[in-house]
Amino acid sequence: MQEELQRIQHIIEAGPYRADWDSLTQMQVPFWFSQAKFGIFLHWGLYSVPAHNNEWYSRNMYRREAEEWDYHRKTFGPHDRFGYKDFIPLFRAERFDPDEWADIFARAGAKYVFPVAEHHDGFQMYRSSLSRYNAWDMGPKRDILGELKTAVQKRGLHFCASSHRAEHWFFMSHGKEFESDIKEPLKRGDFYWPAMPEPDFQDLTSEPYPSEEYLNDWLLRCCELADRYQPELIYFDWWVQHDAFKPYLKKFAAYYYNRGVSWNRPAAICYKHDAMMFGSGIPEVERGTFADAKPYLWQTDTAIARNSWCYTDSLEYKTAGEIIRQLIDIVSKNGSLLLNVGPRADGVIPERDREILRRIGDWLAVNGEGIYGAKTWRRSAEGPTAPREGQFTDSTEIRYTEHDFRFTVQGGCLYAFAMQYPKDGHSVIRSLAPSSDANIPEFHGIIDSVEIPGQKESPLWHRDQEGLHIQSKLADDGLPVMYRIRIR
Repeated sequence: MQEELQRIQHIIEAGPYRADWDSLTQMQVPFWFSQAKFGIFLHWGLYSVPAHNNEWYSRNMYRREAEEWDYHRKTFGPHDRFGYKDFIPLFRAERFDPDEWADIFARAGAKYVFPVAEHHDGFQMYRSSLSRYNAWDMGPKRDILGELKTAVQKRGLHFCASSHRAEHWFFMSHGKEFESDIKEPLKRGDFYWPAMPEPDFQDLTSEPYPSEEYLNDWLLRCCELADRYQPELIYFDWWVQHDAFKPYLKKFAAYYYNRGVSWNRPAAICYKHDAMMFGSGIPEVERGTFADAKPYLWQTDTAIARNSWCYTDSLEYKTAGEIIRQLIDIVSKNGSLLLNVGPRADGVIPERDREILRRIGDWLAVNGEGIYGAKTWRRSAEGPTAPREGQFTDSTEIRYTEHDFRFTVQGGCLYAFAMQYPKDGHSVIRSLAPSSDANIPEFHGIIDSVEIPGQKESPLWHRDQEGLHIQSKLADDGLPVMYRIRIR
């Protein structure tokens, strides 16, 4: 460990990035991310075997007050005879085909792919020299991450990786409270180590602080992931905002950004909860959004289902239309959407997920010019309906009206998205009413034409003091309609 830590320190000291915020806030978000707008998140691991409730099964099966406690005992037996580790040989991924996955993601219109390399449960989905509890040495006995990287890059998609290791400090701790397979002594390298008491998740200085041994192990795992797979972005889930992680997070950021320089490919970290200083990475909003457009790039991560990030037999799916509307709203505010899919334990992406992704891909194939590489307009939205700002705000579908529009610009075109196509085909965009006073900061330009991509006939249109009127005759398929407005 000490030799590897010295190597990491040497790379940090060689620069150009140092392990302090003054230096790290000089980073530049990779240009491709500003253009991509839509990526695929992947939660797939041991929790996909029980496929019950959600991806926190490894924690909740050891909590006597949780529903998973009874479910586990009834389905798999007592915890001291069948613990979470016993799912490892059942996780065979026998139908995992990375090329098929990559085809599905490319067909969906995604531009980057973000598999979870290690979740809170501590099972690494890649080849590791730091723990034998990984997909190369156990379970599938395949380098899942490496195979997926090769497949997605072959199709021109950007490869990224996510680490949720920080929470492992406490994630398995409830198993120590009764007779189970989680027993002391635990040491570094053990699957369940360290299983410390669970803190108040909101307390940034909660005790017991992660130990130096644990934090160094976290740093080594992050650096190994960066070195072995060279992801273009790395995402950290919550709890790295805890005070104990701060110096180690800065060390990793400097190391990773310096490695990006040596690879001649800029790197960036996606973070939540102000874990990093603003400007040193990409801010993340989990299952939510901002109310207004931002001058900086940001990302929403959400799932194709409301109630779980991993595959279960009780998923509450969103519709393709809802996801597309969320994508539009986010892009209009200078954000990107990272949409999670949960494959089954055998490696098959469920048909319902595939169908939703196909519909998204079909829509993007026609309307992508207003999404990929698009910039924010002087206003991002018009209309009475707005998502509530904050995390975990997409638990119910937002019902837009025919008066709701979102805007982006690219080249010589303004794109207006009708979030709900009007029943009579008549849209009125009030933000484009002619202004008689050029000093008023509203639209004072000349419109050359209005078109609907994918339609042979151009719609009828005119402007008056009410706004830009667009009349068309489209079959309402439940999806948003994009108007391409060419500006002279």
